[in-house]
Formats: sequence, structure tokens, C-alpha cells
Amino acid sequence: MPTRTPSALWAQQFRRSPESKTSLQHQIREMLVASILNGQLPPDSALPSSRELAEQLGVARNTVVLAYQMLVEEGYLVSRERSGHFVNPAMLEGLHGVTVQPPDVVKAERSGALAPPAWKSRIVRPPTAQRNIVKPANWQNYAYPFIYGQFDQSLFPTNDWRECCLKALSIMEIRNWAPDLIERDDESLIQQIRTRVLPRRGVFAMPEEIIITNGCQQALYLVADLLCGKNTTVGFENPGYPDARNIFVNRNARLLELPVDSEGIDPVRLGDSLARCDYVFVTPSHQCPTTATMPVARRRALLELAQQHDFVIIEDDYESENTFSGTPHPALKSLDTADRVIYVGSLSKTFAPGLRLGYVVGSQELVRELRALRRLMVRHPVAYIQRAFATFLALGHHDALLRRLAHAYKERARTLMAALDTHLPEVRYVPVAGGASCWVQGPAWLDAARLAEDAREAGILIEPGGVFFADEAEHSPWFRMGFSAIKLEKIEPGVRALAQVVRLQQPA
Repeated sequence: MPTRTPSALWAQQFRRSPESKTSLQHQIREMLVASILNGQLPPDSALPSSRELAEQLGVARNTVVLAYQMLVEEGYLVSRERSGHFVNPAMLEGLHGVTVQPPDVVKAERSGALAPPAWKSRIVRPPTAQRNIVKPANWQNYAYPFIYGQFDQSLFPTNDWRECCLKALSIMEIRNWAPDLIERDDESLIQQIRTRVLPRRGVFAMPEEIIITNGCQQALYLVADLLCGKNTTVGFENPGYPDARNIFVNRNARLLELPVDSEGIDPVRLGDSLARCDYVFVTPSHQCPTTATMPVARRRALLELAQQHDFVIIEDDYESENTFSGTPHPALKSLDTADRVIYVGSLSKTFAPGLRLGYVVGSQELVRELRALRRLMVRHPVAYIQRAFATFLALGHHDALLRRLAHAYKERARTLMAALDTHLPEVRYVPVAGGASCWVQGPAWLDAARLAEDAREAGILIEPGGVFFADEAEHSPWFRMGFSAIKLEKIEPGVRALAQVVRLQQPA
């Protein structure tokens, strides 16, 4: 016998929000689906009539009728002639025909169960124990967000991106990205990378030498997972990119720290260390985090040593497109004639980091294995996003965006450096010639970690530099200031406010 839900339930469940951007029909549907799936509406229970529910919720009857019709089409409800609408029992059936118990029932049944596994002892190398760059989720609520890796909504090409997304949703395009690509990537995106992106960096590659990834992060993880083991030594910049360091350590590699100066690593001076490496990880275009650019002479020396000592170079070109001159530096890969360089690039960092689009360029043999490995993880990045971004590149929107960003970031960098000279003359910084951040060294007495905490309380976000170093304790005066997410007019007052926080640490 079907049960009828108490009328009072709906007045409690439905919280009509005037600020909600979704329609009332959608809100009612969401409420009913939640009630069904969390067990508040048992299988075969009867729902109020559309007139009754509309009166209880204070909405038009037609709104409820449409919501009911949609839920019938989706299988959540069944409509019985002259009886009304009922919860479809099939929606709560498990894979083998066993009715799924509501969460509160399951919890009660488990209350007398044995102790759960001791996960702390089972997790061999907990990722949460690693040192990471920390950014508050609500960074947009801070007055002065000097953080790296976020974007300024005012610079986002909303109309251009929407146009490309709509084109990708056309009937003809859907047939290209809706099927499972298995190990393949969108052919049009591969072609755009080959002809529009890589040539700007002096790199030429065949389609079978390119693989698309979920950002540079996954690219590095795939490479490390494929190539690293307990007997693998990876030369790593110090200071360097923390996430890459964590990835290599997580894959059991031994890290050999390579000190960085104003021109990146010095291959000649570090020749003995490099000879002990199986792989060398570098960020030559804009060294992370110092932003130093490795000169061509050092790049050639590094390639010669790679050939001489049989090691492979992993080039992370995460910020290659972001140069104030408008012309990217030639990649280290462009000088490589012996497949000694694995090239990792990003498509979305300067555009919208949340899109997570990166790629790897390497030998055909290497890329074939990377595709097989990626298949075990995610098969392939979202094909719809790949197709939309291919269109974004093909229509020239990406090139236009890079020109706008170069102008905006150049102006912000100049303003930031001028503000530092004026309000914090006691600090030193690496002159910014590209990218979206400034590497700052405070006086010896400055504790950048403490500064970041105090600054955050004052509405200022900066990134303490210790996390970039192998030994965090020895490098407390360093910090990084990003300017991609902060408005131009906020930079000078933000630095002025930061200077006041710095003064609080100054010895008497």
C-alpha cells in the first residue's frame, strides 16, 4: 500500500532563495530528487497532487506539473492514472536487484560493526604530509590577492570562449567528441598545437609525438610514473616547483638538488652532479619560482652534458606564452636534435587554469607508452573541452588573448616593482620580464611564513618562499607575489599595506 508523505515535509524541504540563479522548476526538481535518493521518500510513496504541492510551496501549479513531468521522463517518478505520482521503486534498486537502504538505516546497521581499517598505517606515503603551496579557497574575498596561478575575470574572453563552446555543441561536432576516444586525443587540437602553439617556441613535432593531459600536473605525473623508480636519480632545481618535487618523490625517485642563480642552473659548474642523474627537471623559460630565464649558452651546455652522460631533460614550459615582448623564448626542446628533451607545456594556465589542459611532446615511443598509461588513469581528457579549445585556437582567439595579457601583465609588473621600490626599499626582487609573479627577498630578519600569516589577517595574500626550497628553514626571507589575479589599481595600496605588516617584524 503506497504511503503518503506528510504535507509539512515540503514546506521544510523547500527553501526558496531569491538569489538563486536556477528556475523554481529546477529547485523543485532538485528538492524531490534529493528526498528520493536520501531515503526521505520511500519506494512507491505517493507525492502530493500538483495543486496541493503548488499551494504548499507558494508557486504556480504549472511549475510543479512541469517538474513532475521531467522526473517521470527521467525515471524518478511513475504516473498512475487517476492515482497521482509515486516514487519509482526501480530508482532505489541496486545493481543486483537489492533495495538500497537510506543512509540513516545503513549507519544504524553499521553502529555495531568491527573497527574500520587503520588507514594511517596502510597509506605508505601520505600526500597530505608533503609540503605544498597553500592558497585559501576564498582568495577572491581578500582585498589584495598577490597570489600566483589564478586569473582575473575581467581579462577572461567570455564571449569568445562561449562562441567556441557553442560551436562544439553543434550536431556535427558532437559526433566527434561524444564517443570514447580510448587512448586518442582530439585530432583538431593536436593539429592546432603542432601548427599554432609549438612553432612559436621553435618546436616541430608529428601528431604521434604529442599527447594531451589534464594540465601540466598530470603530464609530470605520467612522465614520473613511467620513468622513475627506486634507483632513479632526478636532478631538481633548488628552489624549484614544489608539486613536481612531490611527484618525483612520490614515484620513489632520489632527488639531487641543483642550485639556481640569476640565470637558472649552471651546467658547467654543476657538471659532476648532472653526470649522476638519470633525468634533470628544469623550467628554463621562467624558472619557478625565481622567474630567471636560462640563456642559450647554458641550454646548449646542458644538452651537450645530457648527450655525454646519457641523461634525459624534462622541460616544464608552464609559462612560455606569457612574455611581455609578445615573442616567447625558444624552448630548450627547439635546440634538441637527439630526443633528449621531454617537453611539457600548458594550454590553459594563461587562459583559465580550471580548464586543466596541458600536453607532452616526446619521442613516438615515449608518447605511445604515455597514452597507454593515461588510459589506466582517465583514458583521455574531456573531449568536449579539447574540441572547444581547438576552435578557440583556430579562430585566433588565443593569440588575441595572449596579446591582451602581455599588455596587462607588463603594466601590473611595472606597477608592482615601482611600489616595492617606494614602500619596501629594504627588499630585493628579480626584475620581472615576463610571467605573472615577482620573486622577492626580504631582509635577513624577515620570517616570510609569519609575514604571510600576518598579511592574511590584514587582507593581503602572498606566498612564503620556503616551500620552494629543499630545506625550508634556511630560506625564510623569500616570498612570491603574483599579479595575475589582482586589479592594477589595487597593487600600489596593497604593497603599501604589506609594508606596514613588514615593519612589525623589524628589530628595534
